[in-house]
Amino acid sequence: MKARIEAFQQGLRELGYVEGQNILVEYRFAEGNPDRLRTLAGELVRLKVDVIVTEGTTATRFAKEVTSAVPIVMAQDPDPVATGFVASLSRPGGNITGLSNLRSDLGGKRLEILKDTIPGLSRVAVIGTSATPGNTQALADVERAANVLALRLQIFEVSGPQDIETAFKAATTDGHAEAVLVLASPYLLSNRTRVADVAEEAASQPCTTHRIT
Repeated sequence: MKARIEAFQQGLRELGYVEGQNILVEYRFAEGNPDRLRTLAGELVRLKVDVIVTEGTTATRFAKEVTSAVPIVMAQDPDPVATGFVASLSRPGGNITGLSNLRSDLGGKRLEILKDTIPGLSRVAVIGTSATPGNTQALADVERAANVLALRLQIFEVSGPQDIETAFKAATTDGHAEAVLVLASPYLLSNRTRVADVAEEAASQPCTTHRIT
């Protein structure tokens, strides 16, 4: 997060905006709790800010719910058309614009890398949140790639931080997965340090598991 804020501030400076001199930035953080985002977005609207910058799909959705007047700039979204944020990428319409990081095909590419990296790979666990925009398409792409690569997939749902350890245990200990592919998820992103720790713990077990995110 620190690196992203610094990049944001650098971008502002390149455009001639310096915090404390000719621009005021109100920062709000959910601290790993996406449910707080609606409240935080409402606070910004009540402060009468000129524009709201959102980091991801969940933040953009809540900002859209609380205002149709304040311009919203999304830093990233896997499919803003599918989520209903914009009418089209060329003509977004409404009060939302920004960047889209369409990447559904990368899941299949990562699976190919796993296959090339791990000799004899046959079982791969896929951990993610199905409700995350873009993940339905990403999973379909992973499944197509698995069929081509003759890999068996095991799908594990993470609906909150409390599911991380359970999912990894089910994948590696119970499911005997030889590798884990992690799909995009606000819960997994905000708890990425914990995900890395749990993956390292799983890899240290007698049945070695490899991880790629």
